Amino acid sequence: QLQPAESGGDLVHPGGSLRLSCDPSRFTREYYAIGWFRQAPGKEREPVSCINSDDGDTYYADVVESRFTTSRDVTKKTVYLQKNSLKHEASAVEFCAADIEQLARAGAADVPKEYGNWGEGTEVPVAS
Repeated sequence: QLQPAESGGDLVHPGGSLRLSCDPSRFTREYYAIGWFRQAPGKEREPVSCINSDDGDTYYADVVESRFTTSRDVTKKTVYLQKNSLKHEASAVEFCAADIEQLARAGAADVPKEYGNWGEGTEVPVAS
């Protein structure tokens, strides 16, 4: 099964920034949504953001509080998640997920089962 591939995970410090990338290029369908989720040890997978590939509509979870930006590079078929003003929180694995449906709206973007394909995740440890 085709999987998107995350990259960019690195040690982060509270107040710092991080940019994650998701490469869904192995998808043959032109239109899709890419969502970002994070999962801390022992916790459920939490939604972060989503972007539609054709119209660029975005969704952000309330906890993001305008600190994050998801964007797409149409030429490279890569989706980015820029995270700024990082809070002091548990280390987590960040996942990107892809689907052939446009999901960037509440009630879809924030539901893990709406996405048909998941990457293996990239670890984002948080400095204590």
